[in-house]
Amino acid sequence: MDAVFQPLQPFQPFRNAPLYWRSSLVPGGDMLTAEYNDHTFAPHWHDAYTFACIVAGAERYAYRGGEHVADAGSVAIIHPGEVHTGARETDFGWRYRVFYLPVGFVQGVHRQLANPLAGPIAVPTAHDSISDAMPWFGENVIYDAQAMYRLLEAHRLLQLGADPLLAESVLIEAVSMMLVRHAQARVPTLATHRDAVRVETMKARLSADLTESLSLTALAEAVELSPFHAARLFSRETGLAPHAWRNQLRLVRALPALRAGASATDVALAQGFNDLSHFTRYFRRAFGVSPGKWSVGPGA
Repeated sequence: MDAVFQPLQPFQPFRNAPLYWRSSLVPGGDMLTAEYNDHTFAPHWHDAYTFACIVAGAERYAYRGGEHVADAGSVAIIHPGEVHTGARETDFGWRYRVFYLPVGFVQGVHRQLANPLAGPIAVPTAHDSISDAMPWFGENVIYDAQAMYRLLEAHRLLQLGADPLLAESVLIEAVSMMLVRHAQARVPTLATHRDAVRVETMKARLSADLTESLSLTALAEAVELSPFHAARLFSRETGLAPHAWRNQLRLVRALPALRAGASATDVALAQGFNDLSHFTRYFRRAFGVSPGKWSVGPGA
């Protein structure tokens, strides 16, 4: 019988001890090995699939209009571009291992499942985006002890820098198991009505030049609304106010340069933050660590 994950019971409160790291077997991806006690993640989003394997304790998070609890033995799934939060559900806090898998990687595994002759999984590029069809997990919190065990095994092997043939095989098996058991293809709804088009126009304006000083009035003029109504519409549709969404985009766009070894100060200025402290404050709220600690880790 295949091994399955057995939830752990904490006997003392966890620390705030996150470790971000990456592996050459998942180009453009990130991994996190962490435990948290009293850290609270501000609303943020990732441009990757998040598979958060809760090893002990429990995490509460807001996601897609609801409140969810992921406890030991579960996998919390966050889709690319979806705003969410994170905080402890119990006095102990929570411990977990997290994959941030590029969209192209997950789509590649999904494509190979449908067609074994589809070729190698594509290496994601800076231009990758959510395509017209992508795997969609209908469950926000997944209880699958066998898949959980495989994900954790893959995570540990990647972190240890184990035999790449073994590590990659277990990773592909784990992601495949999640896709076969819990996902389906979903075609995102096209922006056809007026409000959706206005939101996309505002997103384009906000992201065109992240170093530009942009006022709410100028943003509203681009969609022919008052500043009040533009801000209200944007917040309702995205879950974030325009300035918060723009700062989150700055963080996401900063990650490739940090992975490549650029200094946090240079990255901060290049992405439009006022200075390193401004960058660090937002980065810590979204990722739980400073940019310097995020960019250094095993398996880099």
